Amino acid sequence: MDYKTPLAKVRGLGSAHHGTQHWWMQRVTAVLLCGLSFWLVIYSKQLTTASYSDMTLWLSQPFHRFCAVSWTGAAFYHAALGLRVVIEDYVPHHGRKIGLIWGLNLLFLALALQAILAILKI
Repeated sequence: MDYKTPLAKVRGLGSAHHGTQHWWMQRVTAVLLCGLSFWLVIYSKQLTTASYSDMTLWLSQPFHRFCAVSWTGAAFYHAALGLRVVIEDYVPHHGRKIGLIWGLNLLFLALALQAILAILKI
């Protein structure tokens, strides 16, 4: 006869307690991207017809620079989180899965830094 409660039976099994943080960060970045994308859409019509000097003047304003850097960081982080889930779900070999996740994180970090530095350089 087993006297363990259902919670005691599953304790130590299942997730490694990282899924909740991953889920929350995916939602937080999605909400940030919704607001920041709204900002981007509002100004995109103006930016498509602006000259290079107008664009640099617009992006040199602190509010717009902050929004552009925030959108870039959130977009790259959100994409990395989403692709990590795809790798975790569809790559069967554990070693290859870990290598792909590390590579993905390094690639997205490098791309995000490159994009943010380009924005800050203006």
